[in-house]
Amino acid sequence: MAADIRLRHVLLWGLFIAGMCLLPFVTTPGTLRTVIFANYLAIFAMSWDFLTGRTGYVSFGHPFLIGIGAYSTAILSYRFGVPVAISIPAAVLITMLAGTLFFLPALRIRGSYFALVTLAFMELMYQLVQVIRPDITGGTRGISGVQTLTSGAFNNFYLSFALMVVIAIVLWTLTRTRLGTALSAIGMNEESVRGSGLNTTKLKLFSFMVSACVAGIGGAFYVHYLGSIAPRALFDINFLFTIIVAALIGGASTIIGPMAGAFFLTFLLEYLRPVLPGSERYFIYGAIALVLYMYQPKGLYAIVEDLAGRVRRKPTQDTVRDRAA
Repeated sequence: MAADIRLRHVLLWGLFIAGMCLLPFVTTPGTLRTVIFANYLAIFAMSWDFLTGRTGYVSFGHPFLIGIGAYSTAILSYRFGVPVAISIPAAVLITMLAGTLFFLPALRIRGSYFALVTLAFMELMYQLVQVIRPDITGGTRGISGVQTLTSGAFNNFYLSFALMVVIAIVLWTLTRTRLGTALSAIGMNEESVRGSGLNTTKLKLFSFMVSACVAGIGGAFYVHYLGSIAPRALFDINFLFTIIVAALIGGASTIIGPMAGAFFLTFLLEYLRPVLPGSERYFIYGAIALVLYMYQPKGLYAIVEDLAGRVRRKPTQDTVRDRAA
């Protein structure tokens, strides 16, 4: 039975990858650019989900981590001429180190206190990049003219998609190990996990380090796709809101769910843009997300799983009736 489930998962991953690889040949460059943004939002949502969806520690400061990765590689490559092949790994390492320095004390608290502390870190980062060495960070204007890794929607699609798939498969595999089970147990009852003899602080730190690593990778590649960076775009409440809603509406603690939620929200926002070009569209998609979340708290992933289960059960029931007849 377990082997059949694993085979089905492998087949589904294979079909998804094959279908997405064919996408550039059947759609327009404009749609590809929308998919590219969806790929990066999926990376950010998976990063948030691996920490919050597993351990239950709700982070409101994820743009803080994404911003460190983005600013680090932008400054290194643009201001100091460091090759991108070095600046991106360095940015990821800086994200993990700086994030640990700030967040490790916060991991000892829980609930709304942890959420507020992480939100404070995001706001702190927003203020610091504007006032400390604006000749390096670009101040309120940010940095433009950052080196891009490739050009054109076609190439950027495959780069962002490959990055998203590799991250998704690695995180998905981690969640199915004993370590992933322990992290999920922390989200359900941390005291019981601690009582079993496991070091919950080390487990939470591992979850945060993986989350920070993914956020750093996503932020670094994202800024090299855009070719610019601005504090108002990264450290914005709408950006944070979009990441969290993508994870929740897709299905938290599933890895696949945040990917689905990211694509759903990105295309929803894009289709609402001609009708509501301003920030009003965030209210519309927020309302849609709320209704969907109230209908199924486990998100799109649970809805699809439920439909698939009904389809699998129906042939079995028909077979039983035929035999009975």
